[in-house]
Amino acid sequence: MSPPAPPRKPSAATSSSSVTATTSPNPSIKAPLHPDSFLNELTAMFERSTEKGSVWVTFKRSSLKMKVQINKMKSAGESIEYKCLVRATDGKKKITTTVGVKDHQRFQASYATVLKAHMTALKKRERKDRKKAADVDKKPAPKKKKPSAPKAPKENS
Repeated sequence: MSPPAPPRKPSAATSSSSVTATTSPNPSIKAPLHPDSFLNELTAMFERSTEKGSVWVTFKRSSLKMKVQINKMKSAGESIEYKCLVRATDGKKKITTTVGVKDHQRFQASYATVLKAHMTALKKRERKDRKKAADVDKKPAPKKKKPSAPKAPKENS
């Protein structure tokens, strides 16, 4: 038999102190960044993944409200302001931002600049030599045999 385990000391979360934790229950979910900070973090992600790795960016229309609130606003005749939810991850770190209608054009222009600057890590497509491609086009394709219809038996008279 093994000896009994020593009694545990109460942790900070289980102690009776009046201090409460201010972190969210899920540490991987963070508050959305400001669009400019998002673009800076996205640039850093692209730079970390130049040699090896990928960066995934998704755009999604969102009202940032629950369905119940949206349905109440629709029934009341209020207009719903939709925003663009932008998420990016490199597999290790996740970042998020929301872009309103007013900032959308400026954000898209800045985002395009970041993408153009970091598209250097892409591999070029292997192209066939133009002469070889032209020769292949000139060669006639082999003719396919047409399936023949079944022949009717000849009548002997």
